[in-house]
Amino acid sequence: MSSALVEQSELDALKNDPLNFISAEGDVSAKEEGDVVIYQFRNKSFRLDKSKARQRLEGKKVINGHRSAELNVLPLKYHEAYRIYKQMKANHWEPDVIDMSKDAHQWNTDALSAKERWIIEMGVGYFSAAEGIVGDSVLHVIEDNLTAAELKHASLRHIAEESIHMDSLLHIIGSLNIDLDEVTAKFQDIPSIRKKNEFITRHMPQLKMGIDLTQTPNKQKFAKALFAITQVMEGTQFYALFAMVLSLHRQNKMTGIGQMFQYTLRDESNHIALGRYILSELIEENPDIWTEAFRAELVDFMSEGVELEKEFVRDCLPEDIIGMRQQEFLDYVEYNADRRLAGLGLPTLSKIRSNPFGWLDEVIFLKKEKNFFETRVTEYQTSGSVKNSNEDDLI
Repeated sequence: MSSALVEQSELDALKNDPLNFISAEGDVSAKEEGDVVIYQFRNKSFRLDKSKARQRLEGKKVINGHRSAELNVLPLKYHEAYRIYKQMKANHWEPDVIDMSKDAHQWNTDALSAKERWIIEMGVGYFSAAEGIVGDSVLHVIEDNLTAAELKHASLRHIAEESIHMDSLLHIIGSLNIDLDEVTAKFQDIPSIRKKNEFITRHMPQLKMGIDLTQTPNKQKFAKALFAITQVMEGTQFYALFAMVLSLHRQNKMTGIGQMFQYTLRDESNHIALGRYILSELIEENPDIWTEAFRAELVDFMSEGVELEKEFVRDCLPEDIIGMRQQEFLDYVEYNADRRLAGLGLPTLSKIRSNPFGWLDEVIFLKKEKNFFETRVTEYQTSGSVKNSNEDDLI
């Protein structure tokens, strides 16, 4: 490469090279001297040892790669993970700014039926434990075993969002003056909640202690944990209850909680996308994981998760009420399970091919449905972010 000013086509090539991270602004010149490339940015020069950068890039792996104390994503290898990280960052929100005064009034009057109040109580009772399970598992099982910096970087953002979700539940509990002991009891004493959480966490203790991830069976344990948290729990077992609360939201009931669940569910879409991407890259780098027996094990695991979720749905909504039919939520569980399986090229479980809640994407992504409510409109998405219109844009 000559020392003359770089043509635009060469600049584009440099920007697309994972070993480079340069701006198109200003005059840039570059020349090679053996394994060293010298970049001239106006009056400053920078030397890049391309051989070292290539070694670092080649050492990047989902697991069993080069570990470093520095969380430097460059040279960037897993571009999609970094894109999802930026999307998560752009969607940042804070629970405390959401007005809960209307919810508090409805909660403390006869505006809600006993069955509608039960749905809210079950939601707070379940998620007060489940969000903590996700955050703990992502931190100690997933992020701690990843070695590529950009994957760890995105997973740390995932953990931070679980803290925001927990904070939103505290905001709900405080605003409605719900008894904290009652919230705890719903986690400990309701069998469908207890069984769901025990099902997800039963494979985690060994991974938290640290295992040899060069061994195929242990790689499969890590892959299954990643699948369990992001595709089964967040991707399947959260959605029916979210849909129930957002069904109330559509009826202008508990709209503050509805807003928080909108933002939370949009976050979950990114978590599912990130988990699926990491799992796909893990399998590509470690094809010994993806045996026929292991694929069948994942499908069976999802099937068990679906049956537990259906039991939970029946507890949340024992019979149809205005605006909610139990069967639609049971179908929704199967629909989401199949989406997660299909996204990984795995066989689906049911014949449910259409989303029973076609309106849900509009609620999640803050489009037309927002106009119906007398709530503070807060568009928690920065101008530089991708404007997603439905969940499939993310997952």
